[in-house]
Parts: sequence; structure tokens; C-alpha cells
Amino acid sequence: MNASVDNAVLAADVGGTNLNLALLTPEGGRYRLLRKARFSTQEERSLLGPIQRFLASDPSLRPGRACLSGAGPVLDRRIHLTNAPWDIDGAGLERALGIPVHLVNDFTALSCGVLQLDLGDARQVTALPHGDGRLPAADPRGLSLVVGAGTGLGVGFVVPTPHGPRAFPSEGGHIGLPVFDEDTLALWRHLQAGLPGPPGAEMAVSGPGLALLFRFLLDSQRVPWTPVASTLLALPATDQPTAIAAQAASDPACGRAMAMFVDLYARVCAELCAVFLPTGGIFLAGGIASKNAPRFLEGGRFMARFERNYRAHLDQLTGATPVYLVHDYDLSLYGAAHAPDCTP
Repeated sequence: MNASVDNAVLAADVGGTNLNLALLTPEGGRYRLLRKARFSTQEERSLLGPIQRFLASDPSLRPGRACLSGAGPVLDRRIHLTNAPWDIDGAGLERALGIPVHLVNDFTALSCGVLQLDLGDARQVTALPHGDGRLPAADPRGLSLVVGAGTGLGVGFVVPTPHGPRAFPSEGGHIGLPVFDEDTLALWRHLQAGLPGPPGAEMAVSGPGLALLFRFLLDSQRVPWTPVASTLLALPATDQPTAIAAQAASDPACGRAMAMFVDLYARVCAELCAVFLPTGGIFLAGGIASKNAPRFLEGGRFMARFERNYRAHLDQLTGATPVYLVHDYDLSLYGAAHAPDCTP
């Protein structure tokens, strides 16, 4: 086997919709991607099957270890996936594959991946200008916050330590749903009905949340019902968010749903900013932001809502916090490979 792949790492990013696998090799303190493949999480019965098919497709590349991330907490070497009907069993996979297996939460992996980013490379990240046009620099000694909307809403953070940066998961995606105008107050009341407590941010700031916002705007007659709306709502639930985002520039109802989504996303980040004080930067790392970057940048919409707080010192805080939109969709795979070195 080529010496450059003798120490290959099998990495996985298992979300509620997509299951991404990759083989990577360490190179100059970072990781180089050798091969990757995507599967449907909902169509698989476990993680072992797609891993075996992925490795069998090129028997010349055999990993020496596996670093697997999933959308759920890690307990007793298992990840109970929050948006899929099966678990990731670390001990079982280790026995079946015959290599060491390391499990991490998906947003811990994304947080580790942020450490691999070159903030000066526009292909990897875009710095969002603040209202006054400034682009504050990230403090390498500060905490970094990772917030990503996809099938769910994930939050992770990275803390510098004397032994190097360490990444941690969080349940920050389940903070309360922000309310800041009549539309979001009506949405809060709409979502609260039937719940045992107040609605959480993930209910609106996620892929399913975007579809929910679209339906809420239609049902509350805030936007007119059109043939486009009927067509979109006839799609499978998993396809609706992408279709709504794709029509945002041409259909008023889709455009308003996307604008409301961006506003809510920004307020979630502002409230998390007040908790974490992320002088190392906020990284918008979920698939929705990377695929819809113009919606976050146009007219400075995201940053205008992010910087609009109820007290002046919070305006100063958000105004001084760098915010980056991450473009690299493979960030979680690089982060998973790097996770054993940057997790406690």
C-alpha cells in the first residue's frame, strides 16, 4: 500500500438526511481527502452496511481507525440519532470493522473542523460585513461558536486551552424561539399550541422549520395561496425546504419565508452570542446557510437583525463579533478525523 495512505482514517458525518463517509490521511498537520461517498440516512438500517459497501468499493484503501460523528449525544459509546430511526453503536462497529472507533457528536466534529479553516480563503468562508461595513478579526485566543441549521439546529463551541483547542457539544439549538415582531409573536403562539412548554428555536430554524414557516405564512393569510404553494406543499416533506429556498427569488411566499428564516437565524445567533461571548467568531456551518449565501448577505439582512438588541452594550458585543459563513460542505468530515485530537 502507498505509504501516504497507510494511516488513513475513516470519517463519517451522519445527519438526519444524509450519511457522508470519507477516507482521509494526515498531511502537514491537516487532513487530505482521499475518497468520499454519500448515502441516505433514512434508507439505511444501520451505519455498518454503508461503511462495508464504501470500503469494499476500493479494497486497496484500508483505514487504521474510524472517527464517526452523528446528530445526537454520545452516551456509553452510542449515538442515538435524533432525526433517524437507528443508533450508532461504537463498540459493535469496532468489533465488526476490527479497528478502533471514536464517536463524537456531529457539532463537536463541525467545531473541530472550524480549526482547519483558513479564514483568509474566500472558497472556504465569507466574512459577513457588519452594519458599518467593518469586518472585525477573530481573536485566536477567544472562544469560537459554531451554529448550523440543517435537518436540525446544531450548536457547538471551541475553547482554547494550554493543551490546544478543545471542542464541545451543546444543546443550544433548543433555546427558546426568538420573538421580535408581530409575525414571530404569532408564530410563537401557533407553535406553542399543544406543547408542554415554550417552542424551541429548532422548530423554525432548520430545514423542516423553513417548510413550517412557509405553511404558517400561508395558513395565517400573511401571504396569498398560489399554484406554486400548492405544488411545493405536495412534495415530500424532506424535499420542501430545498424547493422553497430555490423559489425564494421568484415567489413572494417563498421569499418571505426565507427572509423570516434568516431573521430568526440571526436572532438565535445574537442570543447565543450573549451567552458564549465568541470573540473567536461565529461560524454559520449548516448546509442551509452555505447553499443560500445570497439570502444571508443581500441588504445586510442577517447582520442587521443580529446587531439589533434591546440594550446598547449588547449592540456593542454583536457589533464586535466576527461572523463567518462556511462554504466547505466537507468540514464535518475533516472535523471528525481531527476530533480525537481536539476533544476532551
